[in-house]
Amino acid sequence: QVQLVESGGGSVQSGGSLRLSCAASGLPSSSYCMGWFRQAPGKEREGVAVIDSDGSRSYADSVKGRFTISRDNAKNTVSLQMNNLKLEDTAMYYCAASRVFRTMTRDEYDYWGQGTQVTVSS
Repeated sequence: QVQLVESGGGSVQSGGSLRLSCAASGLPSSSYCMGWFRQAPGKEREGVAVIDSDGSRSYADSVKGRFTISRDNAKNTVSLQMNNLKLEDTAMYYCAASRVFRTMTRDEYDYWGQGTQVTVSS
């Protein structure tokens, strides 16, 4: 049974930092493209950052230079370091796994976690 479990969300002031983690079980995450998505109330779920098995990364324009995605294949985890957080970063953040190379297309992801809430306040 595949499980993706996110942690590390919380409340932070604008300009602050958070680090999200995703623990994968039941699948060799090292063989998958792992991504972070987010969904704000009333909006569609959007790709934030992805990292493939070769370590290559892609980021949404809105987070470039502020967010960093990384993976630890030995621990089967993926992390998202979020710096200089803005009000518009407030959302539920989801970890996901895909067999498609370095994709940020939501529908190409096979497995999803339950999400962790990030709230940025002024």
